[in-house]
Amino acid sequence: MHKALHTNDYMQRIVDRYSDMLFRITWLHLRNKSDAEDIAQDVFFKLVKKQRIFESDEHEKAWLIRVAINLCKDRLKSAWFGKTVVFEENLYNTTPEKQEVLSSVLELPVKYRSIVLLFYYENYTIAEIAEIIGRKETTIGSQLHRARKMLKIKLEEDFANE
Repeated sequence: MHKALHTNDYMQRIVDRYSDMLFRITWLHLRNKSDAEDIAQDVFFKLVKKQRIFESDEHEKAWLIRVAINLCKDRLKSAWFGKTVVFEENLYNTTPEKQEVLSSVLELPVKYRSIVLLFYYENYTIAEIAEIIGRKETTIGSQLHRARKMLKIKLEEDFANE
């Protein structure tokens, strides 16, 4: 259990450990580097403000992910965000095939995008995702199945058109 949540050492450890992961999550939701950076930073501000005490490192990580996803959903619902232009950026040094898959993941509805990200990019199990998102395992499993179907159809169409 973490004792003093507001210490510089604690916050530096948290930022070092989770900033890349939070940025990936927020970027995959928002598809915009500056918005993703803003939301990731907001997650850390919420942590400092709430002075949370976590049962374990996994609980801490799950809380950060949950807050990031919720903040992204809020941003996506905002009227301002709906009027902005999204510029997709290749933030990962990947092969063209992997970039094609990533682009297809980014086209999924947000609820599926989150699950695919947590399952494939962050290596969480369905049970862990259910706990983080606050839904039943069966729901997460069904949504992951639907997301895979959508990706398969999209990727088959894209490769058939090449």
